[in-house]
Amino acid sequence: MDFYTETGKMAIGSRLRLLTDKITADASAIYQLYNIDLQPKWFPVFHTLAKGNFTITELAQVIGHSHPSVSKIVQEMAKGGLITEKKDKGDGRKNVVSLSKKGKELSEKIKDQYTDVTAAVEELSKEAKHDLWKAIEEWEFLLNRKSLFQYVQEQKKKRESVKVQIVPYKPEYAAAFRNLNEEWITTYFKMEESDYKALDHPKEYILNKGGAILVALYDDEPVGVCALIKMKDPDYDFELAKMAVSPKAQGKNIGWLLAQAIIEKARSMGGKKLYLESNTILTPAINLYYKLGFKKISGRTTPYERCNIQMELDL
Repeated sequence: MDFYTETGKMAIGSRLRLLTDKITADASAIYQLYNIDLQPKWFPVFHTLAKGNFTITELAQVIGHSHPSVSKIVQEMAKGGLITEKKDKGDGRKNVVSLSKKGKELSEKIKDQYTDVTAAVEELSKEAKHDLWKAIEEWEFLLNRKSLFQYVQEQKKKRESVKVQIVPYKPEYAAAFRNLNEEWITTYFKMEESDYKALDHPKEYILNKGGAILVALYDDEPVGVCALIKMKDPDYDFELAKMAVSPKAQGKNIGWLLAQAIIEKARSMGGKKLYLESNTILTPAINLYYKLGFKKISGRTTPYERCNIQMELDL
């Protein structure tokens, strides 16, 4: 166990697999002890069929396995003479699975084993400091809500976001401002006249008119940009625009950090209400805006052909 002491929690999958293998080996020996001709992996299907007849789809739903996995187990058990299959009377496309005579006899014979195994697990639980059964239920609940992959993904973003700096625009970032925006626009759409105005002349079109541009640096390299464009509008002070993150830097929380920084910048400049335009094909961006508190609006004119959603945020 020195390996697992050394690796700690990052080896959770390997350690659980080791425990599973140990218990599965014991399960096989226990079946032999009671002269039960059953494989441990068959148990969920066998125990469920002891209660009645099911289709393979229904079995998969009940025991939480995939349809192919259940189908394979059913085939193996059928070869062992434990189950039978027949067409569903109501729907000939479905096969109904049930225990055979041999399977039903086994379901009676195995009851003593059930009693002894349950008592053994309870005895083991009494000797243990922690309740494994309750812990498993809690972990299953938590992992159904959010997978381990998602937890790791969030930690990766947190760790990498520490390397991100959000800085004010400088003339040296002009090329990055244009290139990053052109890269994402041409990936999904086409460059339009309003794009060229802002990207080719950011100082004249954005900064000199009371706006602002922020740049995200990762390891001192510009990998994201976002702008505030001053609006002459009775409802809105600024438009959040020209937000782009390099594909090679995605997954580092840069969009979220940039958006939060640009919103704070708008507040510091006296803004009360922000406006933005986007396209619903950009699902991650739209989800980000909703997460930031933006709400969908409609009815405003736009210079962009690609715009099919407009949003606002009260500051």
